[in-house]
Amino acid sequence: MKISVSSDMDEPVARLLVEELRRRGHEVRAHGALRPGADPRWAVCSEAAARDVAEGVADQAVVCCWTGTGASIAANKVPGVRAALCTDAATAEGARRWNDANVLALGLRLTSAPVLAEILDAWFAAEPSEDPDDVRNVARVDRLDAARKAS
Repeated sequence: MKISVSSDMDEPVARLLVEELRRRGHEVRAHGALRPGADPRWAVCSEAAARDVAEGVADQAVVCCWTGTGASIAANKVPGVRAALCTDAATAEGARRWNDANVLALGLRLTSAPVLAEILDAWFAAEPSEDPDDVRNVARVDRLDAARKAS
């Protein structure tokens, strides 16, 4: 799977994220502080990774900043992106299952190596729900994106 990764800081957990994704067999496209010469500002690099998903360059993305909130806000401004800030495995699983999230947002401050592994395990193991209510909710979010894009 092609995964775009962004971080506004070159923190150990951000480097570990890239290493772990590659170890799991994913092709990683780096943005921000993870790519020499790239703009590391959280709004810029999170948008870049999210656009990769929206434009089909990447299948999914992981966006990081100190708290994860700025990265998730920026990513969610890109039409077609459903970014979820996840601090644990249960939230990551739910985001994929019920929300069909395609961008994982992480906080560099709180994410330890063991928690990162648990979150990635849950994120990649979960499949989007086929429950009609869940499908309708995701479709509604898609319509909101389309309306925002049209205006």
